[in-house]
Amino acid sequence: MPDVKESVPPKYPGDSEGRSCKPETSGPPQEDKSGSEDPPPFLSVTGLTETVNEVSKLSNKIGMNCDYYMEEKVLPPSSLEGKVKETVHNAFWDHLKEQLSATPPDFSCALELLKEIKEILLSLLLPRQNRLRIEIEEALDMDLLKQEAEHGALKVLYLSKYVLNMMALLCAPVRDEAVQKLENITDPVWLLRGIFQVLGRMKMDMVNYTIQSLQPHLQEHSIQYERAKFQELLNKQPSLLNHTTKWLTQAAGDLTMSPPTCPDTSDSSSVAGPSPNEAANNPEPLSPTMVLCQGFLNLLLWDLENEEFPETLLMDRTRLQELKSQLHQLTVMASVLLVASSFSGSVLFGSPQFVDKLKRITKSLLEDFHSRPEEAILTVSEQVSQEIHQSLKNMGLVALSSDNTASLMGQLQNIAKKENCVCSVIDQRIHLFLKCCLVLGVQRSLLDLPGGLTLIEAELAELGQKFVNLTHHNQQVFGPYYTEILKTLISPAQALETKVESV
Repeated sequence: MPDVKESVPPKYPGDSEGRSCKPETSGPPQEDKSGSEDPPPFLSVTGLTETVNEVSKLSNKIGMNCDYYMEEKVLPPSSLEGKVKETVHNAFWDHLKEQLSATPPDFSCALELLKEIKEILLSLLLPRQNRLRIEIEEALDMDLLKQEAEHGALKVLYLSKYVLNMMALLCAPVRDEAVQKLENITDPVWLLRGIFQVLGRMKMDMVNYTIQSLQPHLQEHSIQYERAKFQELLNKQPSLLNHTTKWLTQAAGDLTMSPPTCPDTSDSSSVAGPSPNEAANNPEPLSPTMVLCQGFLNLLLWDLENEEFPETLLMDRTRLQELKSQLHQLTVMASVLLVASSFSGSVLFGSPQFVDKLKRITKSLLEDFHSRPEEAILTVSEQVSQEIHQSLKNMGLVALSSDNTASLMGQLQNIAKKENCVCSVIDQRIHLFLKCCLVLGVQRSLLDLPGGLTLIEAELAELGQKFVNLTHHNQQVFGPYYTEILKTLISPAQALETKVESV
């Protein structure tokens, strides 16, 4: 019997109790649409947080991520829930097989499945596809199919083949191979099972297509909705921007200090004009954009549980915490790679496969770094030194001596110390990169990465894009409030000078 299963547990229909003939059809996750009452005249930080959480989280995610997509939840096959679900599904399909094999055959479950398939196919059609809609309605006319079933003449395999042909017309190119595999299945039960598996993915493809089509509208809706809700709160509590004002005041003060020296890069001369590092660090007159950039960068150094957290960023606090954790993980990973490369030379680290393997090992072992830094980095040092030793040996090169191995492990373990100079330098350079991303964009910033960061370029690009998306969306929502605050922080002379230079 052909096997239509893939490496991950499929989303089968029929996830119901007993032997119900109604298959399960999964859809996009349902959002909580419940609202909360209007806030009281005086709002604490907790009250404000609860209120801003009313904003549609899905709309906010899409607004900040043009590549946002949804996917069905796949249960681990070893989990209890996964095992129970698989058992129930198998029972359903075994029941269907018994019905079709009976004399005379019982088509009750098959009719329910065909009805469900028809509804799914119709849901995949675009409004303009009227001809296909009529064709599906006629080919899967449930009244006619019920009459055929009553006379024992329902051709399940023939109808399944028709469904396959329609799926081939409607599916995205990425599903062509999966549909073609089903064409070789002759057992009607296994064919229907495979059809539901692929149809589930096609439904999710349609959901993501719809999301991408509506993305600009959802983004605009999210911006207007968040701003309107915040204005309602501001009308009731005029002091609601106090923490935001203090945050921007601190950022403006930081910019008056001398910026750190930009590290030299070997290929910066190949880029026309000033390098991203130079553009991001050259002292400039205060401008609203630079003050905001500095403010956003400061948040990555803050205790995000601070009671004086900017009111305009409360809804983004969770995402900022995730970015901060990701930044810290990249700092440690880059430090590990930098130390390791100094002991193994360019031979090993010139291999992308070796670097990727070392990054995977390091990332998996750093999951507990926040709670147990010394233990985590000890395990990392042992695994990394062992991997370097074995790789050098496999390539026929001289392996690390015992002294070099001990020195390597010692330097790696020192990374867990707060005052470690390697970590400090890497952390500063990642912050410099993020500043470049805010000023010049991610792609141009990647052209001139500070030293020591090239090995984590892909990870930095992901981090930088998330940070840019978050700050850009926040500025679109709260830009009018920031403008009014910054007018009190930037003198007219500075604003004029900046305006003249930008012409």
